[in-house]
Amino acid sequence: MDRRRFMTALGLAALAPAAARAEVAPPAMRGSIDAAAEGVVAGAMLDTSRSFQNLLNQAARENRPVFLNGGRYLVSNLVLPPRTRISGVPGATILMFAGDGHMISAENAESIALEGLVIDGNDQAIADYVGGLVHLAGCANVAIDDCIIRGSTRSGLSLERCGGRVTRSAFTGAHEAGIAAIESSGLSLTDNTVADCGNAGIRVWRWNPGDDGTLVTGNRIERIGAADGGTGENGNGVNVFRAGGVIVSNNRISDCAFTAVRANSADNVQITGNNCRNLGEIGLYAEFSFSGAVIANNIVDGAASGISIANFKEGGRMATVSGNVVRNLTGKAPYPTERPSFGVGIAVEADVAATGNVIDGAPRFGMMLGWGPYLRDVAATGNVVRGAPIGIAVSIVEGSGSAVISDNLISGATAGAVIGMRWDDAASGDLARAGAETFPHLTVERNRIG
Repeated sequence: MDRRRFMTALGLAALAPAAARAEVAPPAMRGSIDAAAEGVVAGAMLDTSRSFQNLLNQAARENRPVFLNGGRYLVSNLVLPPRTRISGVPGATILMFAGDGHMISAENAESIALEGLVIDGNDQAIADYVGGLVHLAGCANVAIDDCIIRGSTRSGLSLERCGGRVTRSAFTGAHEAGIAAIESSGLSLTDNTVADCGNAGIRVWRWNPGDDGTLVTGNRIERIGAADGGTGENGNGVNVFRAGGVIVSNNRISDCAFTAVRANSADNVQITGNNCRNLGEIGLYAEFSFSGAVIANNIVDGAASGISIANFKEGGRMATVSGNVVRNLTGKAPYPTERPSFGVGIAVEADVAATGNVIDGAPRFGMMLGWGPYLRDVAATGNVVRGAPIGIAVSIVEGSGSAVISDNLISGATAGAVIGMRWDDAASGDLARAGAETFPHLTVERNRIG
């Protein structure tokens, strides 16, 4: 292109009338209602809830989105009508809770879309009839993107019987959970940050056991407490309860009072590819009356114990535990215990294949197979266990089921590579060296002892 003609064109563009240039609005604003033009103005010290609610109702009737300029809007008791779409300037459009009741709720809405908003609870008390600062119930198509939800005295985002997606958003400073999803259907929680919450990061619950299918992927979850106490119901990065078919994958979870991912009575859960560190109790947990779990390719660095597949007594069974790295365990319980429960790299009980895992530095057992008579059809093969006093502990209590312990590399086990246990007490010599034939329910062979 001729340089002179190019420069001339630039000069003409610069001289074009401002009105002509403004005719092309940003794509996100096209067709939307400008809240300021309808009397909802940022920065006012007065509660704008009534005018804001009227604006939302008008937008729903006209099937148009609402755009909010940057600034602070003081609101409370907003009820989102069907087909609500609100967008703002990310990080600059702030909805501040005015107190007295709830902040934002919707029930049985056709679709709810919130984008680019900061929703601030201002640490003011929220009414008991909602679960969170934003409470949505029976909404099949939820889309929350690039939002910040903070300072809730309950949960940050409460979803009941909802589907859709929550993505690229931040949830901080909630007394309960950052995100609480109950009885979901087709829900995805992806690429969010959840931090500094009192009792939970993300909860995926059902009141009755059933298929749920929620995806929890690519999230960063950190500094989760157990403000309301207990022995595991609180303090978890991700807590799956009675929800089947849930996938928890590729999350970075750290500094939780209890567990990174805790699945309780959750069938067919997949816990894969998570990076977990600095946990107060067991790093990854499948417990109580579950059937089917895959725990694979995770890292647990720093916990009281690493991975537990427990509660065969309650019906918990059938899992694979493979390709995990477990290291830097402390064995220190976060609450008083009657027996030495922690300091175990990987513990399993019934219908489990544990293979290809690396355990480095468990204070008590590298692996524990069974608990009393609660042992059935377990294979521990191809694992590397280093620096545990007892490499692999296996139950030899009467009534114990079959276990195969083969082709493992066990290094630095000062009290024995494979030891038979009667509950908490060692009750055999090193079965990796001699004596395994005494226990017909066990096959112990081809293990390398270093």
